[in-house]
Amino acid sequence: MNAVGIDVSKGKSMVAALRPMGEVALLPREFLHTEVGLEQMAYAITTLGEDTRVIIEATGRYHEPVAAALHKYGIYVCVLNPLYIKQSGGGSIRKVKTDKADAMKIAKYGLDNWVDLREYTPMDTVRQQLKLCSRQYNLYMKTVVSLQNNLISLTDKTFPGVNELFSSPERADGHQKWVDFVMTFWHCDCICRVSEKA
Repeated sequence: MNAVGIDVSKGKSMVAALRPMGEVALLPREFLHTEVGLEQMAYAITTLGEDTRVIIEATGRYHEPVAAALHKYGIYVCVLNPLYIKQSGGGSIRKVKTDKADAMKIAKYGLDNWVDLREYTPMDTVRQQLKLCSRQYNLYMKTVVSLQNNLISLTDKTFPGVNELFSSPERADGHQKWVDFVMTFWHCDCICRVSEKA
């Protein structure tokens, strides 16, 4: 029974393995996320024996090539939410925060929760692309909302109460009245040049 903990970061991973009773099967060791590095990692893990499970924290997109490569080599891989490992405490009251300590903590979590570890299955290409598109769309919308809020705040400081005049929905062509107002009257001189009636 070997629990391999992998602390994944950008471009490299720290790997450590534990056996029951705290026996260290593999001292913490760093592997690069290159083809050769992932092959060496897979070899180091397979030499531990058959009853081996790899535990990886889900870290955005960094963990995906590592999990997919190890799965391809026929290694049992489990990808976990980092919150589970953080809440487990790892059996230490000291808050040591290094890649080596994290890899050991992940391996210890794997031993403690051996029967609950679910095997990772790689995503198909369509799902990966949809996930990427969704992430990009959410980032785009976050930026749009942030810029809109900033512009609303600026117009309210420049023309107090003006935002209440633009309560109607956006036009069929996608234009919004308050944005058109800002584009037309981008400076106080733009207003001073026209008559009060206009």
